Amino acid sequence: MEAATNKKLTENRKMETLDKAFHFLVENAFSFTVGVMGLVHAVLMVIYWIAGVTPLVQFNLLSVIIYIFCFILCRFGHILPVYVSIILEVTVYSIVSTYFVGTRCGTYFFLFSIIPIIIYFGSNLFSGKQRWGVVVMLALNFTAFVIVYFSFYYQEPVYEVPSSITLVLVMFSAFAMVFATIFYNVMYIYTSENKVTNLELKNQQLSLDAHEDALTSLLNRRGFLPLVKSLMESKEKRFCIAFCDLDDFKRVNDSYGHEAGDEVLKHTTMMIKQELPGCDICRWGGEEFVILLRDNDLAAARSKVERLRKTIESNPTSFFGKQIFVTITIGLEQNTPKYKTPEALIKKADERMYYGKQHGKNVLVFEDAE
Repeated sequence: MEAATNKKLTENRKMETLDKAFHFLVENAFSFTVGVMGLVHAVLMVIYWIAGVTPLVQFNLLSVIIYIFCFILCRFGHILPVYVSIILEVTVYSIVSTYFVGTRCGTYFFLFSIIPIIIYFGSNLFSGKQRWGVVVMLALNFTAFVIVYFSFYYQEPVYEVPSSITLVLVMFSAFAMVFATIFYNVMYIYTSENKVTNLELKNQQLSLDAHEDALTSLLNRRGFLPLVKSLMESKEKRFCIAFCDLDDFKRVNDSYGHEAGDEVLKHTTMMIKQELPGCDICRWGGEEFVILLRDNDLAAARSKVERLRKTIESNPTSFFGKQIFVTITIGLEQNTPKYKTPEALIKKADERMYYGKQHGKNVLVFEDAE
């Protein structure tokens, strides 16, 4: 059992590490791409230096310098110029290198290596009708490939490179093409999955927000009413509803500010949870709370709610060194067959609370006045 647990923990750590690596690559995709492109041209510069192709040594040195500037632009957030620079540089390099060493070296394959780059970054940089620009660039890329291939296929290269160098160049360009295809497809899949996951989390949060009060994390009406309804429709229908309203709450806001009012509401929420554990609590609106006391008849609920009233009365809210005392008026009603809807039951408790407000406040009203 312990071995299985350790194995699972190890696998989780590996997945977390892999996820962090992918996240880092996605967040720094342009910088990573520019760095790799600069490294590729540094390697090509060495290969052409060994082969004695001086113009391409100079060209690749210029490309390395270009990618250094592109890296700096990435760090300052200027992504579009970098995107355009990559496409232009690779296109020009493919033409120039094929002119000097011929089609046998396969350097024109670098045009294919930027197709995933055009698509991946283009889909992130552009939106709406602008994305048709990606299609245009892909068409131009293919056009450039056709022109380069047929223009130099029958033409003798300026430099005859050894067969060993030719093989290295072909393998290197093929590797760049395959690597780019795999890498950016993996990045695209990861990004898509991550967006789906984030969207699901946002939807879950929206669902919670739709049923919870943001300030107190209590249920709101939308989350509370279905609970009451389900109890009314079930076999076990013994429960009570307490409708609570903080007395003179406007005075708290006017005297101490709305931040103090929020603290009072949160402190009241905490006291309700402590005094009535396991009960469903709803912030009905403003300073009003509705409490569902399951499996309680009127007598049992009366005792518990009265204790809550006294607790709130005697426990002030601390706010920046000040003690803010508040009281609460409560209307209590038990569910009976005469109530057909949650709203009707809650309305009765509300009416009793209102009666308490009109007759002194800081009281619990659990029956109708004679």
